[in-house]
Amino acid sequence: MQPAGAASHPVHPRAGEGTDPPRGPEESSRALPAKDTAVPDPCLSPEEVTPREEVSLEQSPDGCSSAEEGCFREESDQAPDKESTPSPDPPTPEQVLLRWRNRQQRGLGPASEEGVSRGGPGTSRSTSPPSIHRPASEKDEEKNESAAPLLAGGPIGPCPRSPPDGASGEEPLMGELSAMVQALVKSSSWWERHGFDCALIAVAFLVLPAGFVCLRSDNILLFLCGITILGAAHSTITVKGSHLASHGALAESKRWRTFWAAFFIEVCSAFPAQVGAYNHVKLHHAHTNIIGLGDSSVWKIPALNRWVYMFLAPLALPIITPLAALGFLKEMTLQRALRTLGLICLGLCGHCALLLVVSGFQTLGSALLCMFLTRAVLAVPFIHVNIFQHIGLAMFAPEERPKRILQMSHGVLNLSRNHLLDWTFGHSLISCHVEHHLFPHLSDNMCLKIKPIVSKYLLDKKLPYHEDTYLSRLQLFLDRYEELMVHLPPITQLVGIQ
Repeated sequence: MQPAGAASHPVHPRAGEGTDPPRGPEESSRALPAKDTAVPDPCLSPEEVTPREEVSLEQSPDGCSSAEEGCFREESDQAPDKESTPSPDPPTPEQVLLRWRNRQQRGLGPASEEGVSRGGPGTSRSTSPPSIHRPASEKDEEKNESAAPLLAGGPIGPCPRSPPDGASGEEPLMGELSAMVQALVKSSSWWERHGFDCALIAVAFLVLPAGFVCLRSDNILLFLCGITILGAAHSTITVKGSHLASHGALAESKRWRTFWAAFFIEVCSAFPAQVGAYNHVKLHHAHTNIIGLGDSSVWKIPALNRWVYMFLAPLALPIITPLAALGFLKEMTLQRALRTLGLICLGLCGHCALLLVVSGFQTLGSALLCMFLTRAVLAVPFIHVNIFQHIGLAMFAPEERPKRILQMSHGVLNLSRNHLLDWTFGHSLISCHVEHHLFPHLSDNMCLKIKPIVSKYLLDKKLPYHEDTYLSRLQLFLDRYEELMVHLPPITQLVGIQ
């Protein structure tokens, strides 16, 4: 989410590459693996990554705040022999650099590797010549490349990579900010880290009966009140709940994180949890505002004019979402597809049954119409929020991405405080979106708590900290719709940055 208009701030130069310290003979030989040795991939798919067991603010190569940020899997999804097989040692920076250079020489740089040009997803994907020998890890990537499709449709390539920022370790600015946030997180109670947001979601469930009862009334005002209550509660459960669950921010237990992800994303939101988490965590967060990867291009529909896109098309979102979910089932294993389909049907059928039994609707058609109407109450601001806070800001080419703190400070915007949207969507999606992109595993309440630290640090370091109002962004998109939502965005160059 972005600032009011295209990046109007002075462009900062890009940080220089780090240099490697001298190494001994043993370390030098370890940095260059044998030709046939498979190098462990530093960018794991959601099925290969186990959830974190405690708060960690260390940066990983894929851009997440930890190597396992927001990713989850069930025990049944793990291979039987993985528990007894020790995990390989993580690759050294030299190995990552060597692998990236080899892929560039074979024509598999970050842009072509993903099969995504500046035109966004859906373009053809080039593959390496069959005569070139590739390690087994790369063959496994090609074999599983269709396991997590993009929301825009079609299979995706291996997990995106960017050139390493040097072998000197974590960038100094992000490391300093992480240490400050880490200290505040450790001093916070469980209620501040998880409990407050869980309580807000619980309140949304508690007001549901009042909404269903109001729909029984013949009074038009009470009926509209019931629609409003159910719409606000549904957005809190599906948007706020699903978003926090995809990042594992609702609990510290691995089993509970897995349970809440399946419940909020599949049962309540009618969308596959695996696909939703992959696209949001591993693509959008790791590649924020990277052209063709995390640039929010999935939200663009150039065929629609500004008025239809901004105010009418979002109302179809409750119907499009379950239909899109059906298309993703063919990418899953039979067992996972059946489980996902069963949970989605449970949520939709349960909602419809409550309207028939509690609210007193006489026909299935009228109950379905009311169900989709309540789910569309906040669909328009939901689409607005997703485009306001990223599109129109700095955009980067896959081969020339800046360091993480520069990428997020230039490409993310906070909207001003709004009581309705802050409650239904969460602080991390509205007023603390910059903080959320820097530390995505933190809950909404913790993002609000670290906001003074993050804003002061970025401003002290002369980095942008974008903030704007909802109405200002709306006016901007109505005035510049063709430039922002139809044409390709210009690439921002950050050169000579500290």
